[in-house]
Amino acid sequence: METVQWGIIGCGDVTEVKSGPAFNKVSHSSLVAVMRRDAEKAADYANRHNVPTWYTDADALINDPNVNAVYVATPPSSHADYAIRAMRAGKPVYVEKPMALNTAECDTMNQVSRETGVPLFVAFYRRALPYFLRVKELVDSGVVGTIRAVSIQLNWQPDEREVGAQPNWRVSPAISGGGLFHDLAAHQFDFLDYLLGPITSANGMARNQAGLYEADDMVVGTFAFESGVLGTGSWCFTVNKEQRLEQTQLIGSEGKITFSFFENFVITVETAAGTETMTVPFPTHVQQPLIELLVNDLRGQGHCPSTGETGARTSRVLDWITAS
Repeated sequence: METVQWGIIGCGDVTEVKSGPAFNKVSHSSLVAVMRRDAEKAADYANRHNVPTWYTDADALINDPNVNAVYVATPPSSHADYAIRAMRAGKPVYVEKPMALNTAECDTMNQVSRETGVPLFVAFYRRALPYFLRVKELVDSGVVGTIRAVSIQLNWQPDEREVGAQPNWRVSPAISGGGLFHDLAAHQFDFLDYLLGPITSANGMARNQAGLYEADDMVVGTFAFESGVLGTGSWCFTVNKEQRLEQTQLIGSEGKITFSFFENFVITVETAAGTETMTVPFPTHVQQPLIELLVNDLRGQGHCPSTGETGARTSRVLDWITAS
């Protein structure tokens, strides 16, 4: 296709800055329609972002002849439904993460993509962000030798949106597929898949310790990569702010790389030669680098590294760890 003309299903918070504006900033790409069930909010979004058409019905957007690709930005519980409808209409899909509620839904989405020949991509944008590409360059350069192990630590305090009579959808398993672990660890495991190769086995335990909401709030896990690298992780979402910590360490035969998925833009490399610290800021629209790769892929001029197949692998790891 000469120009990818996007329609967004679910123009909520994630599309305001992270993704939505990027569709008009990438070459050969434009945002031509948005959909939200609340007509007032759909019209407001379209007006503020200069989008020519808005809908309250997903099928109307999917069947709009001016739309030739669909971005599904709703909560995970409706990802599979909307993505499958769009693919059956012959329109490539870019779906938010996590890819779906569970691995079974991901597998169904990929099966429809194969049957229809319509491409399916997932918004794991860290595969294209300069910060994470710098981590990959460091690993590939061998500066810390051969990677032996991965250690993930994430301790966060509860957010006010997650407690109370109507908690955020991210802590409702029926809508999100799990809890904050599913929402956040998805980014971590997907990038590690890109960095070190597929994870072939994982185990863990998930518990609701604080009783603030329905979903699990404490998860521990172990995982093994096809390459032989082993990993451990701990995710706790009910500590006080003084205990807040978020870091991932790549332990190599000749040193260690420490970086963050969410908290800062610093990368630290420790070797026998000393310690080096570097800073790589995120762009304003964090999904823009991946959207650019996706648009080029659809135009036959490149390859997008985040597909339905890689997204399903990440969901499988989340399912393995929380199976208990």
